[in-house]
Amino acid sequence: MKKFIKLLGGGGGGEPLLAYEFEPDTKSEVLTDLQEYLLTSQIYHSWMDGAAAEQGSRMTAMENASKNAGELIGSLTLKYNRARQARITTELIEIISGASALED
Repeated sequence: MKKFIKLLGGGGGGEPLLAYEFEPDTKSEVLTDLQEYLLTSQIYHSWMDGAAAEQGSRMTAMENASKNAGELIGSLTLKYNRARQARITTELIEIISGASALED
């Protein structure tokens, strides 16, 4: 959503700014300064919005990477436990086979 600021006119009889005194004598100079300030404020706001969006994207990417790393750790732990259990089972079978061979 974009916001546009209407430029203020420097002259005209029906303006509400006629009732005020301005430090610089010309109202158009004040309005020019105000327009410059508004423009720089919009640019600054746009830069800060972009920086916030970048930080949000980085945070989301790191969250996804952490979640994927957790899933990978779980998968590797499961594979390691299965391989360890297979080794233990093989050793038990060898021990039992050796003991039964000695009895015969």
